[in-house]
Amino acid sequence: MFRFAKTVSSRILPTLSSKGLRAYASEAAAKGKGLIVNFSVPHQSILKSAPAIQVNASAVSGDMGILPDHVPSIEQLKPGMLEIVQETGAEKWFVTGGFAIITPESVLNINAVEAYKLADISPEAVKRELADSKQFLAAAKNDQEKAAAEIEIELYETLQQCLLSTQ
Repeated sequence: MFRFAKTVSSRILPTLSSKGLRAYASEAAAKGKGLIVNFSVPHQSILKSAPAIQVNASAVSGDMGILPDHVPSIEQLKPGMLEIVQETGAEKWFVTGGFAIITPESVLNINAVEAYKLADISPEAVKRELADSKQFLAAAKNDQEKAAAEIEIELYETLQQCLLSTQ
């Protein structure tokens, strides 16, 4: 089995790469347009073909900074801050999860489950909701209630950290 897999990969993968079906950062052709960002949630398109200098995101594999000519990849986003740096400044969002798809042409497609501008979120409300979630956890009567409270706590703690990092 291993011999077969090694033979197949040595014969097929270089062929795929040479046909442009698979590329790495060093092979990605810089078109001079920089990083282009498309950012959407299920109910709206937030950014469409917007030029950006850099995008910082919290992915399941770790925090990442995305620049033009980033290695093409698909990353699962975890709840956290999404920062889009453009020439006019940086915009910070809180996303609850989703995917970031980076193409060889330096196009970043961000599909988030939910996204909120951090500037629009009240730190006091987050603090209150976090305290309520902790009380709900303490009063949980079964594993389902306990799990729901733990998810809420993790979400509000992450949101609180994002808000603190912007101050």
